[in-house]
Amino acid sequence: MTTGKKLTAGDAELTVVPQDGCRIASLTVGGTELLRQGDRYGAFIMVPWCGRTENGRFRNGGVVHQLPVDAAPHAIHGTGRHTAWREARGGTDVAASYYFDLADPWPYRGRVTQTLELGENELRMTLSVEASDDSFPAQAGWHPWFLRNLGQGGRDVEVEFSPAWQEERGDDHLPTGKRVEPKPAPWDDCFGMPDGVDVALTWPGELRVRVTSPTEWVVVYDEQPEAVCVEPQSGPPNGLNTLPRLVTPIDPLEITTVWSWERLG
Repeated sequence: MTTGKKLTAGDAELTVVPQDGCRIASLTVGGTELLRQGDRYGAFIMVPWCGRTENGRFRNGGVVHQLPVDAAPHAIHGTGRHTAWREARGGTDVAASYYFDLADPWPYRGRVTQTLELGENELRMTLSVEASDDSFPAQAGWHPWFLRNLGQGGRDVEVEFSPAWQEERGDDHLPTGKRVEPKPAPWDDCFGMPDGVDVALTWPGELRVRVTSPTEWVVVYDEQPEAVCVEPQSGPPNGLNTLPRLVTPIDPLEITTVWSWERLG
């Protein structure tokens, strides 16, 4: 059984497992679990890319790199979720920081750091990607699996948000480059929120969680009966190719998200 470090604030408790991709294995509020349980679930980190990278290839200047294809024919969700992270010094009962150094199969040297800060009514997370020498395109984000039903006899979760657009998704599951009017669920889609991500998950009469982030990109996935995913990320799927954000030794990539909650009823 995988064990992790616990953070506790009020009646909120979080378990993070650094040796398993720095995955959040559990988040409970008042003893109620919010995340789907299992080794592939909880909430994992997407870095140094988010979602699918087309055919596992991306270009940096004149050089084309091949990544392992793990969602044929594409590479998906980065390497950080498969990596053991190390805890940085200075952790407390309510905050912790972890890092890992980028290595094969990612072709560039750098460091990724995540900081977790748990409050009585919110969880604040920050991811940073730093380049050690050569500059490279990168992305970062989170992939939480929120339970569709909290198991207390209540109703299923309702997802509310007001995106400015939806990225049209092709048959290959990649954005086509065309922006369309947001469509109703079900979703496995990327949305644009230029004023910042703001998505509410409401379990009627029980709990409401708001997922916010200054970034303008969010993927929402609700095609499984057990869980709903709301994924703030620094760019769209295949963004290493279509919207590269260059990380340099003097300009790291940083992204933050806050999950805040309130009880209902």
